[in-house]
Amino acid sequence: MLGQHVHQFGEKLVRRRPLEPSDESEIPTPHLNTFNPMVFGVNTPKARIYILAGAVAVYVAGPAIVISFLVVGLFSLLSGFCFAELLVAWVPCSGSEYLYSYVTMGQLYAFITGWNIILHLVLATACVTRAWSYTFDSLIGNHILQVLEETFSEHMPSFLAPYPDFVALALVLLMAGLLILGVQVTELVRKVATGFNVLVLSFVILSGFIKGDLHNWQLTEQDYKLATAGSSDSYSLGPLGSGGFVPFGFEGILQGAAVLFYPYFELNAIVTAGKETTNPQRFIPWSIVIVISSCFLTYSGVTAALTLMVPYYQIHPYNPLPQAFHHVGWAPARYFVAVVILCVLFYSLLVVMLAMSRLICAMAEDGLLFQGLGQTYARRGTPFVAVLVSATLSGILAVLFEIFHLVELMSIGALLSYFLVAFSVLILRYQPDQNFSKKEKVEEEIEMEPIVQLNPSQLSWPIWPLELSLLSSPLTRAVLLLTILSLLLALWPSRVFSGDPGFTAGAVLLLLLIAGITAIIWRQPQNPSPLPFRVPALPVLPVLSIFVNVYLMMQMTTWTWAQFGIWNVVGLAIYFGYGIQHSLEDMSNPQPSTSNSQTLDEHTPGAESS
Repeated sequence: MLGQHVHQFGEKLVRRRPLEPSDESEIPTPHLNTFNPMVFGVNTPKARIYILAGAVAVYVAGPAIVISFLVVGLFSLLSGFCFAELLVAWVPCSGSEYLYSYVTMGQLYAFITGWNIILHLVLATACVTRAWSYTFDSLIGNHILQVLEETFSEHMPSFLAPYPDFVALALVLLMAGLLILGVQVTELVRKVATGFNVLVLSFVILSGFIKGDLHNWQLTEQDYKLATAGSSDSYSLGPLGSGGFVPFGFEGILQGAAVLFYPYFELNAIVTAGKETTNPQRFIPWSIVIVISSCFLTYSGVTAALTLMVPYYQIHPYNPLPQAFHHVGWAPARYFVAVVILCVLFYSLLVVMLAMSRLICAMAEDGLLFQGLGQTYARRGTPFVAVLVSATLSGILAVLFEIFHLVELMSIGALLSYFLVAFSVLILRYQPDQNFSKKEKVEEEIEMEPIVQLNPSQLSWPIWPLELSLLSSPLTRAVLLLTILSLLLALWPSRVFSGDPGFTAGAVLLLLLIAGITAIIWRQPQNPSPLPFRVPALPVLPVLSIFVNVYLMMQMTTWTWAQFGIWNVVGLAIYFGYGIQHSLEDMSNPQPSTSNSQTLDEHTPGAESS
């Protein structure tokens, strides 16, 4: 009896959402070429560069932030290919990672993914509003900062921001009101925001060539002393480190990469475009490479210009670009850049909050979150409860925390999301319940047991039963060993690479074990279903992607991990206390028919901001 209850409980955790695929014959498919990724992936305003460039350059990497972006670009290739297979090959419709997880991996997996995407969007909202507040205050002479610091700085704990940012809170509430009234992101608004964004980024890069000084990449302690003696800014200088181009060492470069990883490029936009081509296997890899390259050139160009114009320890951490033009004496350019940044951040905030409310509403309609969160404003059709709850949480975080602390927490959530994507690809390609020994047996099983065949156009069928025995599979052991190796390299890198017998031998032993388990995984039979796109070099590339994401997660501080743990404990309490009992899949037939299935597009929470 106990075993039966355990089995039923396990089935609830892995129950998947059935989908009714759209009638493709009624929807014309445009013929896209490899040039289209420039439109789909690069056309989204890169507002995150205005938020991250200053703080990472000042506190983490210095001028070597350019190398951090290169590292992120290389690592993003791994996650990009895994995400592409999950989206294109296993799910036939457009949507978010939450829905892909629900369709392919099951309910618990989907809840964890969706819950952490909500965290990502809540923090993104808080970061953008705080950055908007800093930029706005710089236009009026930093009067708001001075008044709030004089009033509250003595009463704020050390782990919070120096002062509460009430301007950020007011902006969040204003945007929530606009969303409840039904404001949408139109194509015209998107194009205008994109044009402004491209204009200001091009201007910053060009200005770096004109006003930049290579000496700012070769700074010494003497330069720092002179800057300290002559500093009259309202903010203190950042740390010097060891000076030069890499003032915080290789560890600083990797820590910078961990913080910068989450916003690198828009996976959904490019991969969704890949679905509309006649040759995804060729289109998607080239598209990913083109988009990542363009993002690297943009980000590295802006940060190179910034660190050439201003010594890295004098960069304003949260309002870097306008202050950079003030530093070089271009006051009119400072105001021009600040106004454009305000417009782009306002647009980005609208997109992020819209996506956040839709995702919360979708999870509430699925029964995984409280049903009241899915209530809509009848007159406008907007999810007003989801908007108010998410805006309130974002506003509180924007008031109390600095941008850099928010970004660290946001990055760890994004890294976990990409880790789950790579893990999903390996599980879907190596099904534990299959035991094919040769091609003839594969064909025989396909004829006899159609329920285990994954046809991307018939996802209303179960894909495969994820048994609890997966916990003892080679893949799980590989993830455990990769986590241990990442901890070793993150906490004691100098002892590992300096030849310390114990640490070096431990790292080598872990590498050998991981290589052996990867070889065992490689020899397992793969799912025989034809897929429009497959990750190359399986299983090496997904395993490497898992390692990269776990290793970058280990670069985060203990405080960040504590906050992340609290968020997920709260989420799991909600799921096991409410969601598992009220989910639509649990209340329906365990083998639902297509009559009660739903299309994926009905719950798409804004692909452009995933």
